[in-house]
Amino acid sequence: MRTLTTLTACTMASITAVAQAREIKYTEFDLPNGLHVILHEDRSTPIVAVAVMYHVGSKDEASDRRGFAHFFEHLLFEGSENIGRGEFSKYVEKAGGVLNANTTGDRTYYYEVLPSNQLNLGLWLESERMMHAKVEQVGIETQREVVKEERRQRYENQPYGSILPEVLKRAYKVHPYQWPTIGYMEDLNAANENDYKTFYKTFYVPNNAVLVLAGDFDPKQAKADLAKYFGPIAKGGEVPRSQAVEPPMQGEVRDTVYDKIQLPAVVQAYRIPALGTADFYAVDMLNRLLSNGNSSRLVKNVKEAEQKAVYVGSFSLPFEDPGLAIAFAVANMGVAPDSLEASMDKQFERVRQEAVPEAELAKLKVQLETEHAMDNNRMSGIAHNLANAYTFLGGTAKVNTEVDQYLAVTAADIQRVARKYFVPENRVVLHYLPLSQKK
Repeated sequence: MRTLTTLTACTMASITAVAQAREIKYTEFDLPNGLHVILHEDRSTPIVAVAVMYHVGSKDEASDRRGFAHFFEHLLFEGSENIGRGEFSKYVEKAGGVLNANTTGDRTYYYEVLPSNQLNLGLWLESERMMHAKVEQVGIETQREVVKEERRQRYENQPYGSILPEVLKRAYKVHPYQWPTIGYMEDLNAANENDYKTFYKTFYVPNNAVLVLAGDFDPKQAKADLAKYFGPIAKGGEVPRSQAVEPPMQGEVRDTVYDKIQLPAVVQAYRIPALGTADFYAVDMLNRLLSNGNSSRLVKNVKEAEQKAVYVGSFSLPFEDPGLAIAFAVANMGVAPDSLEASMDKQFERVRQEAVPEAELAKLKVQLETEHAMDNNRMSGIAHNLANAYTFLGGTAKVNTEVDQYLAVTAADIQRVARKYFVPENRVVLHYLPLSQKK
């Protein structure tokens, strides 16, 4: 039963979140070479975000060339025919801007945030990246070393760093999601310069990309500049797509992983529907219920009340094809993995058996609305959300309506997806143990 205080707090927070939220206005069009362009004009601050999302990720790689998409995230900062090696970032930094890039199983994303009078610099840099980036041996060798170091830091030398690769290779047997985005060095080492050039010419083409401008610019002038910088780039060929369909799991997969750790851990990975589907939003809300903040169920019960864990978490992998929801917990001193797993299972069972109280669900929705509003208060956030909606959600208009799919989730929806997806026969369970316990 909700108290008046809880009702008032949720209502006021909801009003604040809605007040913060605003419709993202935009125009969009295609250049003759197939490049999709989205423009969001906002003159409130003299900055502009220039972003390009390529529809290529680790699932688009050959099974003997794993890690190419992530590698290209690095390689395409090497320069171009008109940009010297190592100069790409310097142009942006000297102009007072920032830049970054990231890769997932489904896409690679580059962006710069610049003073608005430097818009053409951003357009030039991204057109150079798309038209004639340096894909040559010297840069390949340099970036191999960068990726090796990243792999060591994030996966090999990080406690519990191998969780994602260990989960993926057990959760997928057919689909290329079975390997991590960072890939494997043996594949990158085995590839030759021609392999890299072929990958670039296949996927880093205008008809496989969306370009977003968000911020302070004149749309008419921007269109002319876009035609100037990107119009000469030739359209690529038909972009190949993985047709792999992962069959349903035939039962729970269990295993033990020995790692350089002090405390045991339990990892549970459940198969979930693809990003953008109706059930995805209920699944993601369930994950938020379990681990979003100190009042979430895994934190309150497993970590605090039962004191069986020093850390708990749960998150969704929002893949274009059916993905995963991963829950994990690091055991408290003296707590056995079986005992920790039983406590985690108890929280999933509770969601399957009991409807989420209205106040608890309302609080989750307020948190989500606030996150959405804050994300759309930054030009970089708006640019990413526009590109993501166009590429993965069925159209750019979803940038303004996706949050409604979260807000429409009911307690019955959460209970239904808990019973459908968060069941033992649809999961991978890993017990992480210290190397010292290996017999």
